[in-house]
Amino acid sequence: MQKNGPVALIFHALVVAFVLAPLVVICLVAFTPENTLSLPTAGLSLRWFKAIFEHPDFVTSFWNSIWLAAFSATLAVALAIPAGLAISRYTFPGRDFLNALFLSPLIIPHLVLGVAFLRLFALIGATGSFAWLVATHIIIVTPYVLRLVLSALSGLDRSAEQAALTLGANQWTTFRRITAPMILPGITGGWLLAFINSFDELTMSIFVTSPATITLPVRMYMYATESIDPMMAAVSALMIALTATAMIVLDRAFGLDRILVGQR
Repeated sequence: MQKNGPVALIFHALVVAFVLAPLVVICLVAFTPENTLSLPTAGLSLRWFKAIFEHPDFVTSFWNSIWLAAFSATLAVALAIPAGLAISRYTFPGRDFLNALFLSPLIIPHLVLGVAFLRLFALIGATGSFAWLVATHIIIVTPYVLRLVLSALSGLDRSAEQAALTLGANQWTTFRRITAPMILPGITGGWLLAFINSFDELTMSIFVTSPATITLPVRMYMYATESIDPMMAAVSALMIALTATAMIVLDRAFGLDRILVGQR
C-alpha cells in the first residue's frame, strides 16, 4: 500500500484546517457572554442558546425544517429506489434521458430553480402550500439518494436474488427479503444526505416559503438582515451539531466509506 509523503500529509492537514476553522470559530462565538460577535474571553455562557428558545419563531421554523426534510427525504427514497432499479438493470428507450433528468438538479443553480418555482406557483395559485414546498425539495434532494442507490446496486451480487426467484419467490418478496436489505446502506445514506441537504437549503427556499412555512435557514437569513448578534452563532452551532451527529450515527451504523465511496 502506497503511503502519503510528509508534503502530502501537511497539505491535507492545511486543507482540513482551512475547512474546519470557520466552524470552530462559529462554535466558540456561540458561547460568548458578550452582546456582540466575539470570542469568549471572560468565561463561557449559554445565554445565546437559551435566547433561541425564547424566540418562538425560531422554534416553529426549526420544526418546519425537520418535517420538511423528513417528508422530502422519505419521498425522494420512494422515487429513487424504483428509478435506480430501472436505470441499473434494464435497457429501454430514454434510459439515459431519465438518468440525466433525475440528476439534473445537481447542476442547476438553486437560485434559478427558486425563481422558476416562484413563477410556476404564482401561475397555478399554489403559493404558501407546505405540500408544494415539499415537492420542490424532493426535486433537489432526489439526486443524492439516486446516486447512492445506483452505487449500491452496481456492486450487488444478484445470485441471491436469482436463487430466491428459482425457489418460487415473486418479484416483490425477492426485493423485500433480499434486494432491499443488501442495498440498505445506500438507501439509509441517501435518506440521511437528502435530509441534511433539505434541512440546510436556503437559496431556493427563500422564493417558495410563505409566512406559515418559513424554514430555519430562511428564518436565520431574515434575522441576520435585521440584527447580527451571537444568537446566530448559537443557531449555527446547533445545526453543525445536528449534522455532525447524523454523520457519526451513519458512520457507526454502516460506515461512510461503504456508503459514499463504495468500499466493502
